[in-house]
Amino acid sequence: MRIARYTTGEDPTYGLVDGAGDKIAEISGDPLYSKIELTGRTTTVDEVRLLAPVIPRSKVIGIGKNYAEHAREMGGEAPTEPLMFLVPNTAVAGPDDPVVMPPQSQRVDYEGELAVVIGRMCKDVTPQEARQVVFGYTVANDVTARDLQKSDGQWSRAKGFDTFCPLGPWIETDLDVSDLRLQTRVDGEVRQDGTTADMIHDVWTLISHASQAFTLLPGDVILTGTPEGIGPVEPGQRVEVEIDQIGVLGNPFLRR
Repeated sequence: MRIARYTTGEDPTYGLVDGAGDKIAEISGDPLYSKIELTGRTTTVDEVRLLAPVIPRSKVIGIGKNYAEHAREMGGEAPTEPLMFLVPNTAVAGPDDPVVMPPQSQRVDYEGELAVVIGRMCKDVTPQEARQVVFGYTVANDVTARDLQKSDGQWSRAKGFDTFCPLGPWIETDLDVSDLRLQTRVDGEVRQDGTTADMIHDVWTLISHASQAFTLLPGDVILTGTPEGIGPVEPGQRVEVEIDQIGVLGNPFLRR
């Protein structure tokens, strides 16, 4: 299933998106916490504003340097175990929401990533058990103030500004994530072109590793790392991240 969170100008609601990505059938309640039941109301994607498909009530967990070529372009070897960092849930933005580039930073980069949405509370799961705790998958842009990342010596501020974690366009609940093509485009020009098959630590290992440190709660999001090709964005440009079988997440970048 594809599950979208959207608004028609009123309170946010959820719906099931058809295979073509055109129509939405409204469902009642939050599918993370209640059984999916159709209300009988339908609309089209063009008639609504898509929102971030999940707002983590607890946390976003980022994974750094999970692709070998990206680790090398950052000037080092990949870590031997997953490198984790936390992103505040206030950084989450939705499709077409502007990413606001802060005055503190002179270099803001895109990082296209596969995101995992956790479906139930868990702790100390094994990689073999990890599949049972996944609600679904969406597209993420792990936006980074690269100069602040280097100067701060840790990543909380550089990756945690408001709007720095766009998610969308919806959640795909039934997906083989072992070999999905991921592309990032800036104003239509391809900057990243990779596959999840090149992850150093696969999705199940990442979930297990994170659960050894943190209790994972429904709606928590794990960003699984970015392929090589990261780079800066200029104000006024639009970044699109596309992952096969999920969809396209696009956001304009601006300074205020």
